[in-house]
Amino acid sequence: MATPYTPTVTGTGVRATIQRFGGHLAGMIMPNIGAFIAWGLITALFIPTGWLPNKTLAELVGPIISTLLPVLIGYTGGRMVHAQRGAVVGAVATMGVVVGADVPMFLGAMIIGPLAALILKYVDRFTAERTKAGFEMLVDNFTAGIVGAVMAIVGVLAIGPVVEKVTEVAGSGVEWLITHSLLPIASVIIEPAKVLFLNNAINHGVLGPLGVAESVKHGKSILFMLESNPGPGLGLLIAYLLFGPRSLRPSTPAAMIIHFFGGIHEIYFPYVLMKPRLILAVIAGGASGVLTFLVTGAGLVATPSPGSIFAYMAVTPKGGWFGVIAGIVIATAVSFAVAAALLGFGRANGDQADDPAQGATPNNTTPNDTTPNDNSITSDENHDTTGETAAESVPATKEA
Repeated sequence: MATPYTPTVTGTGVRATIQRFGGHLAGMIMPNIGAFIAWGLITALFIPTGWLPNKTLAELVGPIISTLLPVLIGYTGGRMVHAQRGAVVGAVATMGVVVGADVPMFLGAMIIGPLAALILKYVDRFTAERTKAGFEMLVDNFTAGIVGAVMAIVGVLAIGPVVEKVTEVAGSGVEWLITHSLLPIASVIIEPAKVLFLNNAINHGVLGPLGVAESVKHGKSILFMLESNPGPGLGLLIAYLLFGPRSLRPSTPAAMIIHFFGGIHEIYFPYVLMKPRLILAVIAGGASGVLTFLVTGAGLVATPSPGSIFAYMAVTPKGGWFGVIAGIVIATAVSFAVAAALLGFGRANGDQADDPAQGATPNNTTPNDTTPNDNSITSDENHDTTGETAAESVPATKEA
């Protein structure tokens, strides 16, 4: 279902299907981001290595990450499927995966919450036509209780252990990449997927849960920074501002503010899609940022969502400022340099056609060919600031 966090996706292709899946993941995570931020702040402040170490207050960290957050996710997922009844059953079922595993069960909650609500939805359809008047509340309460209890048991015995094993395998793979300093290669997959608006599926469905498990063990995780780094997008937008087509330059300052300070990365995706070769710029920026994080030992204590500079600073552990800021700055610089080169450093003020066929049109004109259309093209290129014809021709070359 569509929510403010999961806009309607049209189409039936593979990309549309994955986008819908990512949208549902975002629909379960994003309404609870406030709770994630609260946990991140408590962790950053009160753990033994935090800014204000406090043994009593640090006891909040474990229960919030292991119980509260998964239950909130399961509750929200159930509500998306079957309103309030689905939410309650989803929360009860989520307790099963919480008890059945020793790692934070974000993935388990994303699975069992909506699943329990979906089962209850079909049970309600079955009982609605068979329940006599006056017994609706009794039947509704017992069906919800039975479905919730059964799904909680399934969570303890089946879903929880399976998801825990999957998480361990995925974590081992990521650990192998980190050990062999190959984690920057992940940007080759992450950055193109982001541009296809799959960022929520990647961040909240894969990297976030793995990062939480690592953060619980080590106090911080680099996995929170693989997808959410605002540097690559900022560098791309700066390149557009300085060297991009003139028609797009006025829009880039606002996009930069929304992206870097607001954390809405989707704002720069269309800029890449307009010139697909610029995907190389964000890949290079993302990989260089990840490499910097690795070299400096940087990490965050929680998911920086949305991925703004303010969120990054809020969940940076004590003593970790240099690595985090260096990774963002280097990612921005590399992305900018590559994007600027791909944009030709603004040749012809950024308005020269990229299509060789259009650029060759005046040169292919014969000396005797003096049609008004060809004369207008030649005139436009020499005097692009004068005349009505010039004003009409500029957008045509900009879109090339």
